[in-house]
Amino acid sequence: MKTVFSTNNLHARDRFDFWHGVACKNLVDHDSLPECRPTFHAQIETGNLGNLELVLFHNSPMQVSHTARHIAHVKSDHLFVCRQIAGRVLFEQDTREIALEAGDVALLDPLLPYEGSFSADSETLVLKVPRRELEARVGKTRDMVARSIKPVRTEDRLMSSLSAMLPSLAGKMNSISEEMVGNHTLDLLAVSLAKTMEADRPRVSSAKALVLLNIRSVIEVRLRDPSLGAQAVADAVGVSVRYANAVLADHDTSIMRLIQARRLARCRYALEDPNQAHRTVSEIAYGWGFSDMTHFGRRFKKAYGILPSEYQTIARRTGRGSQF
Repeated sequence: MKTVFSTNNLHARDRFDFWHGVACKNLVDHDSLPECRPTFHAQIETGNLGNLELVLFHNSPMQVSHTARHIAHVKSDHLFVCRQIAGRVLFEQDTREIALEAGDVALLDPLLPYEGSFSADSETLVLKVPRRELEARVGKTRDMVARSIKPVRTEDRLMSSLSAMLPSLAGKMNSISEEMVGNHTLDLLAVSLAKTMEADRPRVSSAKALVLLNIRSVIEVRLRDPSLGAQAVADAVGVSVRYANAVLADHDTSIMRLIQARRLARCRYALEDPNQAHRTVSEIAYGWGFSDMTHFGRRFKKAYGILPSEYQTIARRTGRGSQF
């Protein structure tokens, strides 16, 4: 993590204005009002971990407002996962009001208006998550914003704890490990969001999100099984193959296409990973459920534009295979 702003060496009259400019640049455009401008203090740290952007900030009490005027200037399509580290913050979005205390997590959508009120000594971690990455796991997120996830259930405690660790991991691992940790974080977040919606008597869209999450979970757990098929996945989830494929069709895939895509991704990670450089291409492919090397090679080249053996050779030489 890199400190991109601190009020420590600034004159009192300049602190808040400088803070506001940096906060808008690193988070999103908004209006803000400090409780006390002369005594305002704040710091912002930023970093990256896989496909996640991290923004960690602590600040004196203040109010923030993100309006339709600001939304018109939003350039990137991210969702905000807010994990409160210390202090307390109140958020209001899409008619819902929540209070986050240390350990609590909530989802905000910068394409919707929101307001926030930060307490004294507030410290908040914001994960800027690619919208398509999260919605691939849970479906549309409109009903999931501004719902407090408290670290009570085991899954929620794990998700909250891992989120809090991310700033200490950023820049400390190779790109492959960072991508895997980022994906695991999103998987855990998806579980917590789906469980939260289920507890709140979800609408049909949320029920589909839970089915989608369960399909993905079953596939991930059983990827190594070469006999894994559509019927086995649907049976494990408790739905018909037809319904499961209808849910996945909203995301332009099917059970079998998803199984293949996840196996190919796992093989790609393994071929890039310097810790697995001693493994042969066939060993990796068989290990992730492929039973035909010709089929594997053809599918890998179609997905990544290069044969797996060539991919592994270049990854070993350059230390990077994911550029292809």
